[in-house]
Amino acid sequence: MHVIDAPFVIAGRTFRSRLIIGTGKYVSHAVMAQAHAASGADMATVAVRRVNISDRSSESLLDYIASDIFVLPNTAGCYTADDAVRTARLAREAGLSNWVKLEVIGDERTLFPDNEALIAATRILVKEGFVVLPYTNDDPIACRKLEDAGAAAVMPLGAPIGSGLGIQNVNTLRIIREFSRVPLIVDAGVGTASDAALALELGADGVLMNSAIAGAQDPVAMAEAMKHAVLAGRLAYLSGRIPRKMYATASSPTEGLVGR
Repeated sequence: MHVIDAPFVIAGRTFRSRLIIGTGKYVSHAVMAQAHAASGADMATVAVRRVNISDRSSESLLDYIASDIFVLPNTAGCYTADDAVRTARLAREAGLSNWVKLEVIGDERTLFPDNEALIAATRILVKEGFVVLPYTNDDPIACRKLEDAGAAAVMPLGAPIGSGLGIQNVNTLRIIREFSRVPLIVDAGVGTASDAALALELGADGVLMNSAIAGAQDPVAMAEAMKHAVLAGRLAYLSGRIPRKMYATASSPTEGLVGR
C-alpha cells in the first residue's frame, strides 16, 4: 500500500511544500523569482532589515515574490533579544506578518545563535501573539526550552549558515526529532540536494535554505533539484529504510535453487 503523508502544518497553517526558501544572495530579483517557481515552495523568508518595508512605493524584492508564497519575516542581523523583538514588531506593524523566523546571533564570525537570548526573545514575542520559528543550534536541550517558551516550530542548524557543509550532527537531529512536540525544520548548512534529502530522511518536517540555491551556478536548476530531494527524503522516511548490517544479505532467496 502506498504511504499516505500527513499535511505539513505549522501553527494551524498548512503548506503544500516542505521546502522553505530564502530571498538573499541572488544575482537579480528576476532569477530569485524563477528559482522560487522551480522550487515549488510556498513559504519564503525575508530579512526585515534588508528591505524597505515602510515605503512600498519604490521597487523591492517583495514585488518579486509570487502572491501564493507566504512571506516569513526574519530578524537576521540581530545580536540581542531586544533588537530581535523590535525588528519582529516592525515587520508586523508594517503589515508583513505576525509570524517571524527569529534569529539572535551570538557570534559574528560563525553566526551561531545566542540560545539564551533566543529563548528570552521567544517568550516575549509569543506573549505578544507572534508565531515564532526560532533558528537555533542543533542542541536538544535548547530546542526543548524553545518549545516550552511557546515556539511554533524549532529550526536547528545542520551546519553554519552558508557553509554548505551539510548535516554535521546526524544523531543530535535524530534526538531532537524523537522528543520534539512541534515541527522540526532543518535550517542552515545545506549545500546540495543530498543534504536536503538526508534532513527529511532523518525525520525533519521541513528544510529551509537560501545559499545552496542562490549561490549555485544555476540557481533555477538547483531549486528544482531541491524540490525533488525534499519529496524523495520525506517518502523514504515514511517508507522505513532497511536496517544497517555489518555483513551482506543476499537479495535473492536461496531456497528452491537447482542443485540444493
